[in-house]
Amino acid sequence: MHIYFLQHASHFGPARVADWLTSMGHSFNVCRLYADEVPPRPGDFDALIVLGGPEQIIEHGWTKREQHLVERTLKSSKPIMGLGYGAELIAAALGAIVSPNTHGEFGWQTVHGNEEGDLDLPERFDAFLWHRRIFGLPEGAISIGASEASPLQGFTWDGARVVAMHCHLEATPDWVRELTEHEANSLTAPGPWVQSRDEMLEDSRRFAQQAAVLDRVMIDWLRL
Repeated sequence: MHIYFLQHASHFGPARVADWLTSMGHSFNVCRLYADEVPPRPGDFDALIVLGGPEQIIEHGWTKREQHLVERTLKSSKPIMGLGYGAELIAAALGAIVSPNTHGEFGWQTVHGNEEGDLDLPERFDAFLWHRRIFGLPEGAISIGASEASPLQGFTWDGARVVAMHCHLEATPDWVRELTEHEANSLTAPGPWVQSRDEMLEDSRRFAQQAAVLDRVMIDWLRL
């Protein structure tokens, strides 16, 4: 399959997801929206992944074109996945309300998976999170699970053809280092679910364990 990534900032790249696709024999392209690259047409890809982005996304000339592409892909039969900000775009396109959360989640948090969901997720797993917004469950969607701070960490729709997750399964140590360098202001406001940069990086096993979760999600998503 040929996958297209929509990237909103240089420090929100595809990282481990790109590595996974290559290892499984898939091809991909990256549309760097932040560099004013033109979004692809639906005929240019077999599946679409909408990546994360900074807390404050400033409206650009490509914003409406991206929204239109997400909506067209949702109406098609092609798989689409959103991570972080990308998940919020998909949720909004499906009619859910996206709003600020009481607390931000920055760093590793425990997610309790939905045993009745469409994805083969563990009953409990640690995921790297970077968000201060939440969204409702769109009509016809199924929750993937919840954390202590967020009752909904993501959802599937249309039999897991559509996957939207606040979990940044693409995270690697280098990805987190670059992210925290560019988005250090997000960590200045203390909170019960805000970790320091050192805490995020201190246990490398977390990245390996999350990679196993990514493997499960990608297989379920692309098997369609």
